[in-house]
Amino acid sequence: MPARRYAAIAAAAALTAGPVLLAAPASATGVEGGGGAAHAAVLKAGLDVSLLNRSVDVPLNTSLNEVEAPRSADKKALSLTVDGVDKGKPFSMLSADVADARATVAGGKAEGYVNVAHAKVHVPGLPLLSLIEIQQVTSRATCEAGKHPVAASNLLGDVTVLGKRITLSTAGPTKVSVPGVGDVSLELSQTRTTSRTAAATALSLDVSVNPLKLNVADVQGSVKLATADCTTPRRSGSHGGGAPSKPTDPRTGAPSQAPAPASSAPDVTAQSASDPKPVPTAKENLAETGGSSTTPYIAGGAAVLLVAGAGAVVLAKRRTSQR
Repeated sequence: MPARRYAAIAAAAALTAGPVLLAAPASATGVEGGGGAAHAAVLKAGLDVSLLNRSVDVPLNTSLNEVEAPRSADKKALSLTVDGVDKGKPFSMLSADVADARATVAGGKAEGYVNVAHAKVHVPGLPLLSLIEIQQVTSRATCEAGKHPVAASNLLGDVTVLGKRITLSTAGPTKVSVPGVGDVSLELSQTRTTSRTAAATALSLDVSVNPLKLNVADVQGSVKLATADCTTPRRSGSHGGGAPSKPTDPRTGAPSQAPAPASSAPDVTAQSASDPKPVPTAKENLAETGGSSTTPYIAGGAAVLLVAGAGAVVLAKRRTSQR
């Protein structure tokens, strides 16, 4: 008996309840140029310098004309001098006729650019012999909203490593070994791109130098020339590249096709920028209350079902008592 009564009540509740819609959270609106970054450097070195038969270890981590954006920057220093790695005297690590590094983020575009010309790089223990000499190298990494990132490096002219003129190959590393001096492995034009980033390095050197095996200056590590990289700015009005999702019906998972609310329902409008009240970053899903033009008919139908259910209960009782 209680089951019939609950069924009648449930039927009335199903008539009065409307479809429930769940709105997926809207995407955050990005700012033009937001998230963009760029970086560039003429030289980056990470070396371990051991002096006097390894009695002194000096890490040499340095860079020349290293710049970063979103705040655009441009550096053109032509030499790099470091201290503490050459018997206490200043040590000239790089000299060049041109050493330009730029990083910019503007107008939905991020770019890192390096141009180096007529440059010589030295390492401790080899004051007279250059580790590498180049005529010109350039690197550029460009990340523009709506386009695939691009990375490129170019080498112009001759390259000399430990006094040897060499020809570099893009197929893999080029190894140079000089007896009594050391070994150098070079890679040309390393580039890498993803959906939002790009990076380029004109020359990457793995260095192992110990002149005449005297352990006066044992140098191990890496040197990179003309490096540039970038990250694409986010496009205005998007976050993660997707449009806001439409409300969905939780019963089917499909986009809702619910009709527009009746004219008697209160209007809901978006808050404008001029409204002094704060605008929340995410809208909450609040239950909508209030009546509509169909409410009396729905309520009447519910009442009829309730009366019918009650009548069925009384009739069943009478039949049972007569038995």
